[in-house]
Amino acid sequence: MIRKILEAIESNGRFLVAAHRNPDGDAIASTLALGNALREMGKETTTFNADPVPSSYLFLPGADAMVQQVSDRPQFFEVGFILDSGELSRAGDYLKDRCRTLVNIDHHRNAEVFGAINYLDPDASSTGILIHRLLKNYPRYRFSSAVATCIYTAILSDTGSFRFANTDKESFQVAAELLDYGIDPCQIASHLYENQEARIYQLLGQALSSLKLSQGGRVASISVSLEEMEKTGTSPVHTDGFINYPRSIRGVEVALFFRQDQPNLFKVGFRSRKGIDVGSLARSLGGGGHANASGATLEGSLHEIQEKVLARLDALLSATA
Repeated sequence: MIRKILEAIESNGRFLVAAHRNPDGDAIASTLALGNALREMGKETTTFNADPVPSSYLFLPGADAMVQQVSDRPQFFEVGFILDSGELSRAGDYLKDRCRTLVNIDHHRNAEVFGAINYLDPDASSTGILIHRLLKNYPRYRFSSAVATCIYTAILSDTGSFRFANTDKESFQVAAELLDYGIDPCQIASHLYENQEARIYQLLGQALSSLKLSQGGRVASISVSLEEMEKTGTSPVHTDGFINYPRSIRGVEVALFFRQDQPNLFKVGFRSRKGIDVGSLARSLGGGGHANASGATLEGSLHEIQEKVLARLDALLSATA
């Protein structure tokens, strides 16, 4: 599969690189890693996301060139890379009409097979790892500091700074290799974890005040409303990482984050440990993701959705008790 992608890069000149909306660190950093590399190869490249780059990732090389709109001309791009999206709709169904060939690169389990070329590996810790494998095999390409910084950030983000269960030998090996290309791990960590806006912590305070424990402390949940985001001048993009707070509580096996995106619409995030497959739970609710990190979007009031999710979760936990 890598060979087919490399042939597509070699034989074409105009590229789109995109990832899912409401992007996390892996989505943004992987997009910029591949986008920067293609430009370094002399390719005409557009990096795109339907939502703005989160403030924590604006330091990444190429972030200022990412756009939120693309040409509406049919097949304007010769090749479109859709990264880390699980399914095409999360990046934008209309993108298939803008690109002659779609290349789907993803590490989500049960990812949709929508590309003419599909490079899918659910055992990879991040999409950044897949981009590294791809570029490592491209003849005559040497990693720049800019590309290495983006790949390292993607890995660091999706492994929770090498704390999550998806952290594996390859993650450490690639991270160590990237040091040879002049990246600054201390500076990257500082940008990600020591450069937050005060309003994010104001919103986080609201979220933590909603903390609920259930199932004898096995489940912890927090929530954020539209009103709270409006009062703090924040948006959904500022909630990245909030779910890690209930997840970090002693004894908690499943963490839930209920984020109101519209008056009657909530994005529900799931994180788990100890082999509890919240990916299957998310899929049963119309969402998707990984075994230990997933999400779904549900309609209803917060109370209705919490009851529905907790009922499904009770059954899952009973089966793994």
